[in-house]
Amino acid sequence: MPPDRVALTHISDIPRHWAALAPGHVAVFEEDRSTTYAQLWAGIGDAQRYLQAQGVGSGDRVLVVAENCLAVVTLVFALAELGAWPVVVNARLSEREIEVIRAHCHPRLMLFTHAASPDALRHGVRYRAREIAPAGLGPLMAGAVDDTATREPEALARDVAALIYTSGTTGQPKGVMVTHRGLLHFADVTVASRRMQPDDCACAVMPLSHVFGLGTLLVSTLHAGASLYLCARFNAADLTAALRAGAITLLQGVPTMFSRILAHVRATGAALQPSPRLRYLYTGGGPLDATLKRAVEAAFGQPLHHGYGMTEYAGSMFVTRLDRPRADCAAGEIVPGADLQVVGPDGKPVPPGQPGELWIRGPGVMRGYYRAPELTAAALRPGGWLNTGDIGRLDPDGALFIVGRTKDLIIRSGFTVYPIEVESVLNTHPSVRVSAVLGQPAGDGNEEVVAFVEIREGERFDAPALHDYLVGRLSPYKRPERILRVATMPATASGKLLKHQLRQLLAGQP
Repeated sequence: MPPDRVALTHISDIPRHWAALAPGHVAVFEEDRSTTYAQLWAGIGDAQRYLQAQGVGSGDRVLVVAENCLAVVTLVFALAELGAWPVVVNARLSEREIEVIRAHCHPRLMLFTHAASPDALRHGVRYRAREIAPAGLGPLMAGAVDDTATREPEALARDVAALIYTSGTTGQPKGVMVTHRGLLHFADVTVASRRMQPDDCACAVMPLSHVFGLGTLLVSTLHAGASLYLCARFNAADLTAALRAGAITLLQGVPTMFSRILAHVRATGAALQPSPRLRYLYTGGGPLDATLKRAVEAAFGQPLHHGYGMTEYAGSMFVTRLDRPRADCAAGEIVPGADLQVVGPDGKPVPPGQPGELWIRGPGVMRGYYRAPELTAAALRPGGWLNTGDIGRLDPDGALFIVGRTKDLIIRSGFTVYPIEVESVLNTHPSVRVSAVLGQPAGDGNEEVVAFVEIREGERFDAPALHDYLVGRLSPYKRPERILRVATMPATASGKLLKHQLRQLLAGQP
């Protein structure tokens, strides 16, 4: 049975518990090898000693440039044991994006999982990292230790489990201080809502750099004493083969993942035929489209569950219930331990059933944004409330429907794109005077990124050149699908951009 909630204080208590209770049970499947809980815990100990030998201690940050692999899993728990913070970033980010995060978090050590990711290798070479193979971790690249990195106070260090970076509304990424308490509470909720048992096997195709991967998949799966089926990258053919073979009992991912699985099935002409072991489907990380929901449920022959969450709350705040799946696309009901307020512009609750900004409080609320007191103050309100920045409404039965997003957020492939970040890069091109970025629905709960640019006088509009310019400066999911020219950017007399006029222009585009 899962460990007693009261006995857990850090996420590393989870593998410790199962290594003692079920040492021979498989914790992680990765390609053609499996790792038991006893082996995982031994690896965590070896990794901890390696990190200590590099001078890593409580309050330090370790930047891990990676794609999903056993080394990342081991490092997350080894750093938790030390009171240090893993800063796991997706190796597919651009050089600029990784450097911005590095400069902000100032890690004592940088590690690159080059054996599992050619992109991690590329970044490791850029930072002049050397190849190593420490016990418990296997082949890695390690940068030089930065002895100038300052440590956070012990109380804060022991409270925070991970630093997860999300794109910021100012064009700079925000480091969310996710707590041990929040992740452990989220694991409790996830295990209970899915009725997870040790004989379950959850597919981990979402990046462990994302709260979906870290919380929903890694921490929650191991909390149940179940097995994690680890995938470095999404591959529809490999995943459908694993489903047919009966390797997976829980399939969880963003709407785009399910859309690509269905596209692969249609393209190959072969029936999906998932194994009877597959018992639970879940999608989150973006809005769910009714057409996609119906198609997935028809193909798999079972309900597609849904939820609503965010990094700032260590995962899901709402989730549909196993015993009462919904026919609509509601994000489900509030999770135990959380409270919700739906408020208007004045910060006061709106009438029942009316849309408003979602404020939530509970064990999952972040400690704050790292080294960003003003952003923290704007998000964390008196009374322990977290202002999510999202707009939603509650049905009489308590189900949540997301109506929209503040600040024009774009959800692409399950990842959040802040238009101002893309705009800030586009605006650095010599030919661009000003740009504006919008999201346009693309089906399956996904949006495409579209950019409008006003060209400087005397410069030529060259869309392919602008696309090329963004390749080394933005990760693929942030790059616009289309870049369109406007003669003059619509704005008020005070200079405020009128994006609704651009949306009208976009609606007239073929």
